[in-house]
Amino acid sequence: MAKFSSFEEINSWQKARVFNKRIYEVTETRAFKNDFDLARQIRRASVSVSSNIAEGFERNTDKEFIHFLYVAKGSAGEVRSQLYLAFDLEYIDRQVFTELLVEIGEISKLLSGFIKYLNK
Repeated sequence: MAKFSSFEEINSWQKARVFNKRIYEVTETRAFKNDFDLARQIRRASVSVSSNIAEGFERNTDKEFIHFLYVAKGSAGEVRSQLYLAFDLEYIDRQVFTELLVEIGEISKLLSGFIKYLNK
């Protein structure tokens, strides 16, 4: 197992937590409120990132942790795809789109690095 005493110490979880709040704030706008399905889906995918990091950590084995980190990484990809749709539908502007894309991309890279570390 990684050398953390709790999942709250994991950098990717911390960043995902902040990202979740941003997604909830962004999806509170009028444009998203009129598209309940997309707002709900992007929220669920975002929360899945931090939740899978936490759940995997609590399993107490590297093998299961790695599995859940891959699931979290998959959810990060899902969020990225949904951000493109939100941008294409003009629910978010280019600046917000770019900022969120960078944030979720950084989280995904952290997850990749963590998976590589645990696989050693």
